[in-house]
Amino acid sequence: MEISTAELWTLMAASLVVLMTPALGLFYGGMTRATGVVNMMLMSFTAAAMTAVVWVLWGYSLASGEPMLGGLLGGPLNDFALLGTDMADLLSVGFAGAFAMIAVAIISGAIADRSRFGAWLLFVPVWVSLVYAPVAFWVWGGGLLDANGWLGQRFGEAIDFAGGAVIHTNAGVAALVLALKLGPRHNFHDRPQPHNTPLVMLGVALLWFGWFGFNAGAASTVEQAGLIWVNTLIAPGAAVLGWILVEKLRGQRPASVGVASGLVAGLVAITPACANVAPWAALLLGLVAGMAAAWAVNLKWKLGYDDSLDVVGVHLLAGLVGTLALGLVALPGLEEPAGLVYGGGPALLVSQLVTCLVVVVFSATVTWVIALFVDKLIGWRVDGSTEVAGIDAAEHQESGYQLVR
Repeated sequence: MEISTAELWTLMAASLVVLMTPALGLFYGGMTRATGVVNMMLMSFTAAAMTAVVWVLWGYSLASGEPMLGGLLGGPLNDFALLGTDMADLLSVGFAGAFAMIAVAIISGAIADRSRFGAWLLFVPVWVSLVYAPVAFWVWGGGLLDANGWLGQRFGEAIDFAGGAVIHTNAGVAALVLALKLGPRHNFHDRPQPHNTPLVMLGVALLWFGWFGFNAGAASTVEQAGLIWVNTLIAPGAAVLGWILVEKLRGQRPASVGVASGLVAGLVAITPACANVAPWAALLLGLVAGMAAAWAVNLKWKLGYDDSLDVVGVHLLAGLVGTLALGLVALPGLEEPAGLVYGGGPALLVSQLVTCLVVVVFSATVTWVIALFVDKLIGWRVDGSTEVAGIDAAEHQESGYQLVR
């Protein structure tokens, strides 16, 4: 059987999304201390590796199987190990699995420089199974929040084209929970700076490149693909300007890490809305997301929670901004209701809000239970001397850099 153009695009898009997880490792790795870069990058790489295994064995079934328990989850044995899966569906399985990889990897940025590696290895498969897969099923798999689900029938189906709620809000909430559970780093109040800004910029460049597959991979027409591509180009550009503006208002100079973080915030915000807003709205959305994220990342210093690499500000807040904005600026569609700006009334805004609330509450609750379980079983934090000396040597017997004399 010859491969079609649509199937070829799905194959390419899935490969671009897989690239995003090691790119995230570069982005996060550059933002840590020099003595923690190996650990940080390994957290992204092992998140991808372990999620791939879980996804094939039971994750895909949980996210896409026949509804169970009133639409709370898909049947875990429906496609166990893909034994009964049609070969023609494997591309979709892989594409969805790549999304799961990046979702759990995002969380790692909140616990940099202080988490035991073994605790992370235990957390990843449990979180993917008990948090990510159910939420993906509710929104995309015909479950609770779908048009035919219990909440979807009562409040309407939300729009989340590429994962503003399923991935970024979900992972952002989990990141906040783990940051609170582990507590601040020993040098938190010194406001530690990234050790390698070129690594940060390389990582964010690869993330932006991969994001075109992330957002446009599910496009069904040339027109839709064009809209998604343009929106994915311009929203992060506007977000960078928004971030720089906030830094300027604070009396700071534009910084490379700020530009990188603003760019990611814009990508996050456009993710749920990429196929359903006009370019003018994408520009506005990116600008607002960049400004909001730049403001939010400073909250950790005021409130005292140590979200090491700003996952909460960049992913949680920007994900909420992009998801909720659809209730205002979503274009009229054949199946989806329009936003308020286009005369669609409050119905879509309500469904977007309900989806965000459900995801936030569920992710926070279950992630906290998982965090307690991991802590009880093997413990999360490295000891104080290991943290001060640097986590790479103790956890991996490696160093990111070897000084040549």
